[in-house]
Amino acid sequence: MSDTLPLLVALALIIAAAKLAGFAANRFGQPAVMGELLIGLLLGPSLIDLFNLPYFQDAEVLKTVRELGEVGVIFLMFAAGLEIHLADFLKSGRAAVLTGVSGVVVPIVLGAAATLPFGYDLTHSLFVGVVLSATSVSISAQTLMELGKLRTREGLTLLGAAVVDDVLGIVALSAFIVFAASAGSPLDLVWAILRMAIFLAAAFFIGRWLLPRLAAWADRLPVSEGVIAAVIVMVLIFAWASEVMGGVAAITGAFVAGVSLGQSHLRKQIADGIHTIAYSFFVPIFLVSIGLAANFRELSTNDLGLTVVICLVAVISKLVGCGLGAKWGGMSWRESWRVGIGMISRGEVGLIIAGVGVSAGLAEVKVFTVAVVMVLFTTLITPALLRWAFAETGIEHVTTDRLGR
Repeated sequence: MSDTLPLLVALALIIAAAKLAGFAANRFGQPAVMGELLIGLLLGPSLIDLFNLPYFQDAEVLKTVRELGEVGVIFLMFAAGLEIHLADFLKSGRAAVLTGVSGVVVPIVLGAAATLPFGYDLTHSLFVGVVLSATSVSISAQTLMELGKLRTREGLTLLGAAVVDDVLGIVALSAFIVFAASAGSPLDLVWAILRMAIFLAAAFFIGRWLLPRLAAWADRLPVSEGVIAAVIVMVLIFAWASEVMGGVAAITGAFVAGVSLGQSHLRKQIADGIHTIAYSFFVPIFLVSIGLAANFRELSTNDLGLTVVICLVAVISKLVGCGLGAKWGGMSWRESWRVGIGMISRGEVGLIIAGVGVSAGLAEVKVFTVAVVMVLFTTLITPALLRWAFAETGIEHVTTDRLGR
């Protein structure tokens, strides 16, 4: 029997299950990512453990699925970078900037402080804090659109803060990986940080100058899908260079490539093409593979206690951090409270950071499973909290056409 045949069955099953589960989640008023994560948990070692059956295990199907999922992460972070408009980032306002900054710093501090008492060392505890620093406002934005509140002051601040949070979150993850890899020697740490800084500066400069030009050149070539093929090559090279030359996670390079090509006049064409490739094949595999990697059976009583604490800290840290940032930025307490609620959901961004940590050896499977539960919890409660926070009437809408994201 060819080793390819079990893989074909597995991929067909994963993609079909992911899309059906996403559809079911939408029918219950939840984001598709919720269903895709849950179906991964159902198929994984937490419940059915389907891909450890001899038919799949003998062909090492799970290893291939995880590798395809890692490629999916790269395309997902590239797509996230495409959505960032640097002009809007610079104009996002004091409230958005302070909300984004404090929404990264406070969760890192509180997350690490909450994890240390459970017997984890400083490195693992800080990594949990980095996971908690992530925010995914796509769920909040969709909820505010349904409520007709996206163009309120809170909604626009939320969108701008999400851009700041994304950029700082990637920087925090990259810096943490550098710190963890070089903790043994101060000189190694200094060199690693310098190497990362040089790479990021060079990548942004080269990316903004070169990548849009390469995309425009590829658009003139008489080949089918020349632009998308060229973009895929660029993304993969930037992701490779990020680890090999910069010593940081591959997703950082993909994110930089996305931000760079976001300035191209071909941005919409690129986004449409990558969206089709990523969300029809790679991203469903990534989201299901997250559930496949988590294992609730390995959680001890101590880990269950950590899970409850981390879920609570995930909510409190964003409410406090982002709420205070918005308040310092000149918003009222009520507006700040709503912004803090909107930043609670971690979504796919938290999963990406957690997955990178496992790949880099910065987190155990148990910690990863805790992170998955936290993402599911925050994704589930954020829409309900937002609807409650905006229940009162009389909110004035901001009459502007600019969206931060």
